[in-house]
Amino acid sequence: MRAAALLLGVSLAGVLASCGIGKRELPLEPPPLLDLEEPLDRRDEPADEDARLALAAGSFTGLTARAAGDSLDALLAGDAGLEVAAVVENSPADLAGVEPGDLVLEVRLDGRAETPRWPSAWRALELAVAPGTRLELVLDRAGLDRTASIVTVARARSAAREPAERFREEERVGVVLRTATEVEARAAGLGPGAGAVVTGLSRRSPWRAAGIVFGDLIRAVDGTRVEHPQVLVDAIRKAERGAELELELVRAGEARHVRAGTTSRASELHSVSVPFLFSYERDRGRVETSVLFGLYYRESTPAAWRTRLLWIFELSGGDADRLEDEADGERGTR
Repeated sequence: MRAAALLLGVSLAGVLASCGIGKRELPLEPPPLLDLEEPLDRRDEPADEDARLALAAGSFTGLTARAAGDSLDALLAGDAGLEVAAVVENSPADLAGVEPGDLVLEVRLDGRAETPRWPSAWRALELAVAPGTRLELVLDRAGLDRTASIVTVARARSAAREPAERFREEERVGVVLRTATEVEARAAGLGPGAGAVVTGLSRRSPWRAAGIVFGDLIRAVDGTRVEHPQVLVDAIRKAERGAELELELVRAGEARHVRAGTTSRASELHSVSVPFLFSYERDRGRVETSVLFGLYYRESTPAAWRTRLLWIFELSGGDADRLEDEADGERGTR
């Protein structure tokens, strides 16, 4: 009796499973776009190190900055701007009393005040001013405002090369971006670390219809300079479905203005179920059908298939590990 009950329980579980009954976890994230094209020759940065080292080195402050959003303290304080990541010993920033962890709230130069948001803005400032320029900084240190006066000096050698970052946006546009190299950024009138180079596009991306191609460097979106690829990604994600973005890009050294649209993820029916009677499920190439408690069950993928009748007869097949030869083709047509 116990064996019979166990067998009945196992059979019932199989029937329920084949009919699609039971709890199924829904995905938390949408699947990757299958039609996202990323040409291999666009994945890597251009080999432009010699050209980078030949660029004017600019001024030196000894202050290395990072986006304040990278700091938990800055996020909790609600501050946006630059955080001092490091200060070189005996550098102008060190002599001015700047310390790691300080937040740069404002930079004053020639009667103008700016609030840098990304490290590329600080690097652009270092490149723009001549040695001996005095920069007045307003800092936040542990909630208290402080001032510091940095006098720049000539940079002895080029700054270290920053590794490229890659960004994927798959909800509104279907695009892959990387940070521009210093050579690319400076040629586009941006600071090192700014700009977003298009290295991948979905075949259905509205940006294709707008004429955007691989290698385009986006330097502004809706009038805002792209001081980091995240600026562009945020603008895309905030756009409503169907909204157009005004993009300023550089292609082969020529500036262009493009209005590029946005879209949204397509939705599709994945499963239909009438408990115990019929169930159908399709998910990324896999199709499963069950009828009448699993009396008939079929599962297929692009590579193989399996059919079961009355829970006891099963037949399966699929692609072989070889291509058809001429003899196979003749047999298949007879």
